[in-house]
Amino acid sequence: MSQQQNHQEILLESGTNEMEIMEFFLGSQSFGINVHKLREIIPYEEEKTTTLPDSLPSVLGLFMVRGKTIPLISLGTHLQRRESIEAAPGARRVVLVCEFNDQVNGFLVDGVNQIHRVCWQDVQPMSSYLDNYHPRFTGSIHIDQRDILIVDLEHIIAEVDPEMGMAYDRPAPGAGQADLLARRGQVSLMIAEDSTLIRNGILKVLTAAGYSKVVSFVDGEECYRAIHALKTQSQQSAEPIQKHLQLMITDIEMPKMDGLTLCRKVKEELGLSEVKVLIFSSLVNEQMALKCGSVGADGWLSKPQIPELVQLIDGFCLQS
Repeated sequence: MSQQQNHQEILLESGTNEMEIMEFFLGSQSFGINVHKLREIIPYEEEKTTTLPDSLPSVLGLFMVRGKTIPLISLGTHLQRRESIEAAPGARRVVLVCEFNDQVNGFLVDGVNQIHRVCWQDVQPMSSYLDNYHPRFTGSIHIDQRDILIVDLEHIIAEVDPEMGMAYDRPAPGAGQADLLARRGQVSLMIAEDSTLIRNGILKVLTAAGYSKVVSFVDGEECYRAIHALKTQSQQSAEPIQKHLQLMITDIEMPKMDGLTLCRKVKEELGLSEVKVLIFSSLVNEQMALKCGSVGADGWLSKPQIPELVQLIDGFCLQS
């Protein structure tokens, strides 16, 4: 995996709007995850699993990996796939060991195919109609005559781990201070986040904190077009763009345009150094922080550090 991961590092660092996805199977359906979240793939051995009482049916228990235990989740069960690996004689299930949000989890799947290098431009967002049904996918891409659904692992972990989901229910710093709420209410923000669950969670927290002037987008390309239009508007009216936008919050993984590319285009192509950009992603770690800085981001945080996110916004937008 080291060469694959190093290649992904290069792609993300350059902001080329490309990624690599690992294609895996649940029954006959293809699914995918960003290779950057994948630490390793190991064979599934049931005897290495310790069951946990009172857990969800999809939580198989604790799985032993190199002398340490990690939570093991059956993706087929969680996504309610009726097909079984037993229908494919000789096939052997594997565990995708993934790391994001500073956590390591295992996901049991029916098999893996290969790694595909793709452009985010080719990833189609899920229909907004599905938002009412809490979809566990962020998009799809058509490769070799088949549709690959991109799995929202963060959504799944939030469903499995109540503490992760409740992070978006905790009160933001200063929520009870009237003067602070009033000042926050004058700030204009944008959010680019493809996960419905997380996007709604961030909006809920920011609104409760007083940041009521927030516009959200489901992908980076849509957000970029809106910022480009604001720049044109500000030039025509001879007004500073900060009158309409002070700060943008963006995820990294998004259909159409990823967050690193979005940040680079805002800072370099549009020349909007005065618009602050915060990258809020499950992929943020020490190495990714370097990439965030290389594309001009003003700050970055790993999900779901909601209080810290509000504090960063305060620091950038309420200094005067």
